[in-house]
Amino acid sequence: MIFRTIDTDKDKDIIIKFRKDSYVVSFGSEDGFGDENTYLQRMKERVCKFPDGQVIIEKDQEPIGQMELQIREYEGTDIGYVNLFYLIPDYRSKGLGKELVHYAENFFRQFNVSEYHLRVSPENGRAIRLYTKSGMMKIREENEKYPVWRMSKTL
Repeated sequence: MIFRTIDTDKDKDIIIKFRKDSYVVSFGSEDGFGDENTYLQRMKERVCKFPDGQVIIEKDQEPIGQMELQIREYEGTDIGYVNLFYLIPDYRSKGLGKELVHYAENFFRQFNVSEYHLRVSPENGRAIRLYTKSGMMKIREENEKYPVWRMSKTL
């Protein structure tokens, strides 16, 4: 697998498609996705700030997934934050998620953060199993647009 920085102009259709599918997988519909142009603008900003954290995952030169990683503040401390771990359906449950977690943890270590978080739908059992096997723990339930679990791992 190859991890390459997202080019928001070249990759806009694929990142929108992947991100919308992540909503379907997590919440049953893409309704929470919002406006495509707003998403693309947010991604352009993140690519500028964290280019190695906004990546398309390719296998045999075909896009099979996407990650969105950043450093952000949580309760007064900088932490790593996973906005998105995504693999297309044909590549799920094949052990590749471990490689995404490994990439993310190496990315976060470059910024000397002591922990990272993500949020996951409590209905997404496959993702929860991956995160739990990777050493993450549920720290609380949150509800913005949808109920989610905030999970954390100390690096």
